[in-house]
Amino acid sequence: MSGFNLMFMLFPIFFLLIFAVIAVTVIKGLLGWKKNNNQPILNVNATVVSKRENFRRSANTHNNHHMGTGHTSYFVTFQFASGDRLELQVKGKEYGMMVEGDAGVLVFQGTRFHSFDRFTDL
Repeated sequence: MSGFNLMFMLFPIFFLLIFAVIAVTVIKGLLGWKKNNNQPILNVNATVVSKRENFRRSANTHNNHHMGTGHTSYFVTFQFASGDRLELQVKGKEYGMMVEGDAGVLVFQGTRFHSFDRFTDL
């Protein structure tokens, strides 16, 4: 068997494998979105207990110049009076406004963050 024939055999397998990975990712995203939409919107007293960032870098090479782009995701862990904790992904602006130890009212729906209104000391 020549390398040319092997290429024609393997190409459809790789194509189907890549398509399957993309399809599974899209389906999981849609199922998570639907599950969140079916959950009630809750307003709960909570405290910010931790924050973290996840930076993903993708490197591109063009004309022997390395160009990098990246994306940062922001996560905040909230603790409820019961002691339960929930980590939610938030936008950068909300992330920057929260400090560990802040207490307030967390509004969320499933795993979807809506808002966090800090209690103010008068």
